[in-house]
Amino acid sequence: MLDLRRLTLICEFARRGSIAATASSLGYSASAVSQQLAALEREAGVALIDRTSRSAELTDAGRRLVEHAERILSLVESAESDLSSHAATPSGRVVVTAFPTAAVAFAPALARSLRRHRELSLRLMQSRSGRGMREVESGEVDIALVDDWWGRVRQHATLTVFPLLNDPLVLAVPRRHRLADPDAAIDPAELRDEAWMATPEGEPSRTAVDRLLADVGGAPPVAWEFEGLGTILSLVAKGTGIAAVPALSLAAGVRGVVVREFPGETIERRIYAVARASSVHRASVAAVLRALHVAAGYLAADLPHLSLAAQ
Repeated sequence: MLDLRRLTLICEFARRGSIAATASSLGYSASAVSQQLAALEREAGVALIDRTSRSAELTDAGRRLVEHAERILSLVESAESDLSSHAATPSGRVVVTAFPTAAVAFAPALARSLRRHRELSLRLMQSRSGRGMREVESGEVDIALVDDWWGRVRQHATLTVFPLLNDPLVLAVPRRHRLADPDAAIDPAELRDEAWMATPEGEPSRTAVDRLLADVGGAPPVAWEFEGLGTILSLVAKGTGIAAVPALSLAAGVRGVVVREFPGETIERRIYAVARASSVHRASVAAVLRALHVAAGYLAADLPHLSLAAQ
């Protein structure tokens, strides 16, 4: 009989593309991964990995086994989820990954909501934008908080998507800046002459800024690029310049910053929680998903520019 742990291993190998990367992902040594894959080949009775002195890749039989294994592992998780859904008390560990701004914003409310579940533990990690859904699908994490500026996040055959927040781009200026006056008109063309700070090119929020200023000749050359919206807001507070940031980044509570809405069409991202469809009824995962919805409600109430996303 094929061992489930080894099936998980070969699926991870298929995603990572090498024994070394698989070992790093799972926290094993490369020799242990190689030994377990060899044991799986003996169980299967066919060659699953084509090895050379420099590389290893799946054989045709290996690729077919991965397809079967993904379905088998999904069914096993569905069975565990079904049994867990009838448990009175959520228990065990739930791993959540979030892009940095969401991790900072959601953590306090999550901690408050989950405190009553004494047998449930939460691990909240930060990951770069764009990786969350892959990490959920691969089984590395149970839930991901992801952002979507382009309307590309959709329900998936193996993933369930839960809309949480609409997060618009807002203008952050120092308290003594002329635009800190709520009666001062914001002219996008004049903004091009300001001292801008932004995330590096290629970051989703930077691309959103380019869209915002596209009608007035595009975004100006940015003298200062910083990775991390928290860093940018702290510099705005010190009077270094201005920035366009997602409203959720203000949850960190930076003082000395005044926030204004941009005129015209709103540019915003939508924030989602994503989980494997086979796990959403597991009591522990369901409890964390409920806590995320509660946290979204708190954030929408506390930050005037945020709004709850339609379900």
